[in-house]
Amino acid sequence: MPETRVEVPEMVMLEILSKLPVKSLTRFRCVCKPWCSSFQTPHFITKHQQNNLHNNNLNLLLKRCQGNNRDDIYYFSQLSTEKGQNFSVQHNIHLPFFEDCWYAPVVSGPCNGLLCLHDADKVALWNPSTREFKTLPQSTVQRPPSVDSTSFGCVGVGFDSQSGDYKVVRFVTNYFEENEDEGLMGDWNHQVELYSLKSDSWKEISVPGVQPYGSPLFNNYVNGFYYWQAIGDSDYLILSFDMVNEKFSTLPLPEFGGSLAEYYLELLDFNGLLGAIVYPREGTDKSFDLWVMNGSWTKQFSIESLPRVERPLGFWKNGELFLESSDHELVLFDPSTRELKSLGIHAYQETMQIIAYVESLVPINGRSEREELIIRRPAGDASN
Repeated sequence: MPETRVEVPEMVMLEILSKLPVKSLTRFRCVCKPWCSSFQTPHFITKHQQNNLHNNNLNLLLKRCQGNNRDDIYYFSQLSTEKGQNFSVQHNIHLPFFEDCWYAPVVSGPCNGLLCLHDADKVALWNPSTREFKTLPQSTVQRPPSVDSTSFGCVGVGFDSQSGDYKVVRFVTNYFEENEDEGLMGDWNHQVELYSLKSDSWKEISVPGVQPYGSPLFNNYVNGFYYWQAIGDSDYLILSFDMVNEKFSTLPLPEFGGSLAEYYLELLDFNGLLGAIVYPREGTDKSFDLWVMNGSWTKQFSIESLPRVERPLGFWKNGELFLESSDHELVLFDPSTRELKSLGIHAYQETMQIIAYVESLVPINGRSEREELIIRRPAGDASN
C-alpha cells in the first residue's frame, strides 16, 4: 500500500515555526530558501515576538565587573533560566566595545529584544538572540561655533510603532571655556539628537526644559516611551520621550513620604506600566516599596526589612526579586515565602545589572558577533 504524504499548509507551518527559539530558527534557515525568507518578514518577526511575550519566555543577562575596582573591564554572563539550574552561568560574553570604555558602560533597554550600549560618544545596538551587533555612526549634528568640548549624557532607546523604526535619543552638553581677553565666562548649552535605524543617521531635536540625570539600573523603556529621572528649576521629576511623535513631556515622582537625599528611586517597566522602586540609602536591612503609574501613582506593594541586602536588580517571572547582597552576591527573594536564595554569582560592588529580555529576530543591519570579535566562553563553576 503506497504511503500517503500529508502536505502541511504553509501558514500552519509558519505558525508552528514562530513558536521555536531563535537558535532553532537559525539552523532551519538552511532547510529551504522560502523558510529563510519567511523568517525575515515583519509579520513573522512580530508573531515570533508575540508568542515569546505571551508565554513569558525570558532570557537573562548579567552585566558585571569582577576586578578589584569598577574601572576594570565589564562583561555579560548568560544565566540559565531552565528549572533546577539555579540561574547558573552558561557562558560569559566579552565585547571589545567595553574594553575601550572611559567609564562603566551603560545598558539601556531592552526594547523588543534589542539592547543599547553606550559610553561617552560611542553607541551600539545589540541583539543577543541573533548575535548581531551594530556600532552606530558618529553624529553629524552641528555643534555651536566656538565650542571647546562636548560630552554625551543620558541615552534612551525605543520603538516607533507607526513607522516600524527603532530610535536612540541622546543628550549632549557643549562647553565654552572662560576667555578673560574677550570678557567671556565659562558656559555651556545642551542639544538633543535622535538616531533612526531605518535611515542610519542622527538629527537634532528640541531640547526639553528639564535635564535628565543618572544611569538606569532597570529597563526604563515602557510601551513606546523612554523615561529618565530629571531635575527642573527647583524640583525633581520624570522626563519621558514619545518615540512616535518625538516629543518630551514630564510627570511627577510618586509621593513616597521621603526625599531623594534619604532614598534611592529607580524607574522600571513593571508589567507594561511605568514603575518606581524606592528604598533607603542607609542601613543593611532594606525595605522596598513599588509604585506604579496608571493614570496616577499608587503603591503596588512593600517588601519589609530584608537583612544584608544592598539594592534591587530586577523582577523575575513570578514576582521574585533579584538583589545584590551586602557580600556583592546575586540573590533571589521570593515574596510568597520570604526566602532569600543565594545564587553563588559574585561581582565587584555595585557593578551588577540584570537584563531580562525576550528573544527577538529583529534585524539591526549590523555585523555578526564573530565579525565584531565578540567572544562567548562556556563557563565552569569557577566562572561564577
